[in-house]
Amino acid sequence: MRRFCLPVVLAAGIAMLASLGLAQQSPTAGPYKVLKTVKVGGDGGFDYVYADVAGRRLYVPRSGPTARITVFDLDTLEPAGEVPGVNGHGAVVDPKTNHGFVTSNPVVMFDSKTLAVIKTITVQGNPDGILFDAFNQHVYDLSHAAPYATVIDTKDGSIVGTIDLGGAPEQAVTDGNGHVYVDIEDKGNIAVVDAKSLAVTAHYDVSGKAGTCAGLAIDAKNRVLFVACRDPHVMVILNADDGNIITTLPLAGVTDGAVFNPATMEAFSSHAEGTLTVIKENGPTSFSVEQNLTTMPSAKTLTLDTKTNHILSIAAVFDPPPAGTPPLSNGRIARGPMVAGSFSILVEGK
Repeated sequence: MRRFCLPVVLAAGIAMLASLGLAQQSPTAGPYKVLKTVKVGGDGGFDYVYADVAGRRLYVPRSGPTARITVFDLDTLEPAGEVPGVNGHGAVVDPKTNHGFVTSNPVVMFDSKTLAVIKTITVQGNPDGILFDAFNQHVYDLSHAAPYATVIDTKDGSIVGTIDLGGAPEQAVTDGNGHVYVDIEDKGNIAVVDAKSLAVTAHYDVSGKAGTCAGLAIDAKNRVLFVACRDPHVMVILNADDGNIITTLPLAGVTDGAVFNPATMEAFSSHAEGTLTVIKENGPTSFSVEQNLTTMPSAKTLTLDTKTNHILSIAAVFDPPPAGTPPLSNGRIARGPMVAGSFSILVEGK
């Protein structure tokens, strides 16, 4: 990095958070470690990161004056191109059509082979999160304002319909068999959507255990949902069929994303403080915190490469925030400007 070496940045960031008295689980030993940190640089803000496992590409939207979708080789993390002029939060790809979609306004549909824009799709609301559901080749464009979800056919980019989820969605998952689950960040519940009718069939209430739920993952085989929440920092684990809460486990910080790896039977939650909590599923009703891994401050979102079983997250180094700035806000570390050239991709694995 241009002005700081990574160990110093990590130590300073963790010390700063500890000195501010934030509730945070201490790092614990375990099988996971940061395997690689690749400084790729580039200007612009960042939010979600997406691994196209079949196409072996990694998509990172960058916002700001030079807004674009940056694309990297998933195996080497070398640059693989850009979709210029797109100011979006997240991206997904349908491997059958090789059509990609970005949650911008309008939504941008592109060719994942050439990265050429195919069309733009006018939507309402404030696009943020995104989900591709292979069950019927639909993309769910999630918005923090009504309509809360716009559903798009990946074959031609046509709008299939919109869904009133009853609140602001953050992350969604599919069981691959006709059910989509969406965490409703401002209501403390999980909306259950019938993927055929696009109707909300249930709301699973978790408000008695936690609020501001911002991460969601699913073990589709065993019908388990992992709901990562910020208030307090816990993972609420519940039955995907009836919403019954199985247990809650502590998280190591302010979550902004979760994934589940069926190959290892582990759920992961990434945090703005620079930690990654690993939860082991010992059985359909038995769960434990396996590890709290130190990553890098601002590495708040993540994606899973199911070919390598690696977790990938994105982060950058920031100058100190102005005096008196609250330490955390909506999953982000209070910070000053980004240090030029410091944007990095982290690879975590065993």
